[in-house]
Amino acid sequence: MSESQFNPAADAASLRLNSVPGEVSAVQRWYVLLMMCLVYSLSIADRYVISTVLEPIRLELHLSDSGIGFLTGVSLALFYISFGFPISWLADRSSRRNIISASLIAWSVMTVCCGLARNYWQMLWSRIGVGVGEAGGTPGASSIISDYFPALRRPMALTVFSLGAPIGAWVGADIAGAIADHYGWRSVFLALGVPGVVAGALVFLTIREPRCGRLDARDDAPAPTLIQTLRFLWQQRSAVHVMAGSAVTALWGWGLMWWTPTFLIRNYGLTPGEAGGITGPIHLIGGAAATIFTGWIMARPGMSDPRRIVRVLGVGVGLSTVVSGIIYSTHSLALTRALFWIFIPSIYFYIGPCFGLLNNLAQPRMRAIFCAATLFVANVGNLVIAPQAVGMLSDWFAPEHLANGHSLRLAMLCLVPTGFWATAHYFWSARDLLRDQERATGIRL
Repeated sequence: MSESQFNPAADAASLRLNSVPGEVSAVQRWYVLLMMCLVYSLSIADRYVISTVLEPIRLELHLSDSGIGFLTGVSLALFYISFGFPISWLADRSSRRNIISASLIAWSVMTVCCGLARNYWQMLWSRIGVGVGEAGGTPGASSIISDYFPALRRPMALTVFSLGAPIGAWVGADIAGAIADHYGWRSVFLALGVPGVVAGALVFLTIREPRCGRLDARDDAPAPTLIQTLRFLWQQRSAVHVMAGSAVTALWGWGLMWWTPTFLIRNYGLTPGEAGGITGPIHLIGGAAATIFTGWIMARPGMSDPRRIVRVLGVGVGLSTVVSGIIYSTHSLALTRALFWIFIPSIYFYIGPCFGLLNNLAQPRMRAIFCAATLFVANVGNLVIAPQAVGMLSDWFAPEHLANGHSLRLAMLCLVPTGFWATAHYFWSARDLLRDQERATGIRL
């Protein structure tokens, strides 16, 4: 791309921290950000709540570990990732607000259907419906935030957005576990689905669709095709490594967390509510603290160089991989609970920085597709590969293929070393970050 495509005036404007056009107030910007955080919270809660009640569902439907892994993870993910690209392509060309609202209402209705399911096939189709609906949530939300906050504020804004992950995980673990113990696992899905429908209506009625790319130096008026966007993504070598690093982190961290409630139930004799009571508060407090801390770190003057950001991510994931190996090998519940305060926050602190980095490595009308590509590879890992692979290994390790606590432990330990793979990608991404960011946004550090 030639230098003539840069707009110096717009570039200067984009560098101002408060350069959002005058018709959008700070209150409006933050309202949109908090609503998108709510959308993300509901997405995480509805997607991962099923892991909290995995064991009672498996027992009621008489399934093996590999069978429940396919029903609850793979079935959702195959459609979630399949619809992610076309819906994100549409989000780069039409109203993201409308897409987010319709998606939220759709997946919330299907969450209610999960609670009403009476057999394997009804649950399967309900989980597929949740996956189809959720495909339109996060990419559009990430993109719309980028048109309310300028480039230098995006890592901060997207870190706040990422608080939706620990909040949603807390709801899906602690709150859902308590509901399951008192009212049964079906009530959990009803309690989560109905508020989602209300939130979807609020998004439609109260949020205004901004002009795409209005806060960037580069004029991206014509929307590129999907092929052009993917070709540009492949040329952004640092973006490829950031995506790969975040995807493998999700495979490692969220893949382990998918089976953690069942691991605690089988190995320590806990109920779903007791298991959720251990992990839920750590998701909320530790995950939120990790997310806020990384947002604060990213805003420090010393972190204006994005290469430092990815190196911090690499070191953090590498150290936490060692911790996860201890958690799933020890037989001490006290030690496990203590080390969860290191491991669980570590699966959050990469999310906000990675979203922020990728939004600055994509041209404005490519952001939803960049986000969808990241979610695609991440969810192949943590919703397709991890649940199914751990389930199959657990069945294989078990005597007579009847999975138990020991077989599940061995299967999860096979997943642990993938954290070191993620670390390598973060360090590799640092080589081309500055050049790729300038090519995408026209902003030179």
